[in-house]
Amino acid sequence: MKINCPVLSAHLPIKRNLTLAYILSFIVAFLMTAASLGGFLFPSAIYPTEELRRSFIANDVVNLVIGVPILLGSMWLARRGKLVGLLFWPGALLYVLYNYIAYLFGMPSGLITFAYLALVLLSTYVIFDLLRSIDQKSVGEQLSGAVPVKTGGWVLVLFGVMFIFRAIVMLARASATQTGLPVSEIGVVIADIAISILWIAGGVMLLRQRPLGYVGGLGLLFAASALFIGLILFLFLQPALMGVPFVLTDVIVVLVMGMVCFIPFALFIRGALSDRKPS
Repeated sequence: MKINCPVLSAHLPIKRNLTLAYILSFIVAFLMTAASLGGFLFPSAIYPTEELRRSFIANDVVNLVIGVPILLGSMWLARRGKLVGLLFWPGALLYVLYNYIAYLFGMPSGLITFAYLALVLLSTYVIFDLLRSIDQKSVGEQLSGAVPVKTGGWVLVLFGVMFIFRAIVMLARASATQTGLPVSEIGVVIADIAISILWIAGGVMLLRQRPLGYVGGLGLLFAASALFIGLILFLFLQPALMGVPFVLTDVIVVLVMGMVCFIPFALFIRGALSDRKPS
């Protein structure tokens, strides 16, 4: 049975009050803003080496331009009773989770580590809380036949397998040459593995047309699309902020890979915006 939530439209398929999810998500947005501004405005204090500054300063700007707005925007859409906002919301938090896993394991320990850890833990908790709060059966019935299940599912599985394979190759190459990965790269590898597992699991559930697959599919595609857009922006910002060479081929490769994700994401949005109601 659906429960009318005072902070959300009664038209949304939810089973419990989302007030706590809102409060914790605002805390996530605040911490993300503070950590990103701190890294950008006080780089020497936050990032003790040139390698860390090259890896993270441009990403701090990306988090401010993309990460914070997509989280607040998702919450705003959900507050207005939009199903896409409700389904975007876990995806926006997954974007936060991915980034701050990379920071948590890619940075030397310090006071700011507590902020990174809080962002990882809070994002994880709210994602699971939202998934428990959404009426999965109702969403599945509404999206069944309206979204590209096979295309979206296979894209998620493909990206998951591809990024896990890339992480394994990087670790194997570092082990074979006995050079070791830079600390910042270790964080990215761990984040890649974590999100890839979720992509594969979500893709499989979507292909099997499970209710959780319908609920998580749009969020997973949203997170993937946002990460690709963020990476393209990073590749433009890094040369401008850090004076490193701009490599056009990298941008083109990321854009082509991103298009594979953008298309099913757009089709998924169209299905979620349809006027179909659960039978």
